[in-house]
Amino acid sequence: MLATMILTMTLQLPSGLGSALSSPLVMMVIVMGIFYVMLILPQQRQRKKLQEMLSALKAGDKVITNGGIYGVINGIDGDTVILKIADTGSSPVKIRIARSAITQVEASEDAK
Repeated sequence: MLATMILTMTLQLPSGLGSALSSPLVMMVIVMGIFYVMLILPQQRQRKKLQEMLSALKAGDKVITNGGIYGVINGIDGDTVILKIADTGSSPVKIRIARSAITQVEASEDAK
């Protein structure tokens, strides 16, 4: 869409200016700009949002790991998290995972 508009604008320019804009270097810069806006910026925003979510984790949060395990954070120790995944009668089942393995924090019941 944007590339079509740029191409149309270059075709409508006077011949001297249009030939300068149709050079391969200028077109390559325009394509790189489009790639940056459409691919790189959204990925950077998503990465920043994930880092903020990981830094805001606290005990009691219900989370989902990248392996699909649902659990409740029992404790945080630096870059690792102790996740309670089940209660089996007398003692809960806990696992230690990397903090970066958490992909989502579930919404709490009172937030719904």
